[in-house]
Amino acid sequence: MARIERYEDMKVWQLGRKLVTTIYALTLASDFAKDFGLKDQIRRSAMSIPSNIAEGFERNGNKEFIHFLYIAKGSAGELRTQLMLSLDLNYISLSSFKSALNEIEEVSRTLKGFIDYLKRSGYTGEKYSTKVSEADAPYLTQWQTAENFEF
Repeated sequence: MARIERYEDMKVWQLGRKLVTTIYALTLASDFAKDFGLKDQIRRSAMSIPSNIAEGFERNGNKEFIHFLYIAKGSAGELRTQLMLSLDLNYISLSSFKSALNEIEEVSRTLKGFIDYLKRSGYTGEKYSTKVSEADAPYLTQWQTAENFEF
């Protein structure tokens, strides 16, 4: 059976990491430079997503991991709101907003799918020996293939 050995191998963590770079690039704009509060908060919300995925993974079991995945998902919701406020304040363009919003929504959907998978998996032990359905495979890692998992 395949195991997820490192959080860095998880697709959802990789998406979260990419999202952080997107948000940092957006907040480098001069309009954000004047609004320290929003700039710092939107960056913190973005950083919270991959950070909570990593922290939850380093815990010893699905229950805690799922808890931290929910925190990451909550941060994605907070980030969506802050992105909308940034658009309302004309800090970002509509095209930048739509592009970043798509990334946030992908992270959120992937988190939900992964949480649902972990809840259904029945694994409660120390990491995640993986017996997955083909439908669940996309929520795990980018390196997964049929030979990596038991279907």
